[in-house]
Amino acid sequence: MFLVLASAPAFAHAGAGAAGGFLHGLMHPLTGLDHVLAVVAVGLWAGLVGSKARIAYPVAFGSMMTLAGAWGMSGGELPGVEIGIAFSVVILGAAVALKASPPLAAGTLACGILAIFHGFAHGAELPETASGLAYALGFILATAALHLAGIMLAGAIATRAPLVTRIAGGGLVLAGVAFLAG
Repeated sequence: MFLVLASAPAFAHAGAGAAGGFLHGLMHPLTGLDHVLAVVAVGLWAGLVGSKARIAYPVAFGSMMTLAGAWGMSGGELPGVEIGIAFSVVILGAAVALKASPPLAAGTLACGILAIFHGFAHGAELPETASGLAYALGFILATAALHLAGIMLAGAIATRAPLVTRIAGGGLVLAGVAFLAG
């Protein structure tokens, strides 16, 4: 919860500040509320679904985020990145609120597709003079920690307070709509 309150809105995708090295990569995912919410939501959803989803959803997100980050670092183009990021918060929030339990492959695929926007945005911001590998290792580690926080949150509230879980999902949907509204 502290990370959510401590993050700044959407600065992770505005190109603000110089990016470079492991420490910046580690901090970069924590500076955009949109990224924090989406990544924690992946972990929360995975924890709610349980079983193999606790591994598959975060691994799919992290893998696709890494590939898309490399694409962004290489100068690729992806139109509608910010819209995709905002929609990812809406979609993941709805999955949490509804406690959606799709087949494992479908949930895993959804997490992977949504990660493309997040990874691309982070990779595209890397200046040419920075260490892409060190930066990528930092943002992968931070993202994994946020996934774990979501999984732990699911374990803490899912069975004890299912209404809180639904409210949290609804809050994520509203936050995503706010991101879409600008």
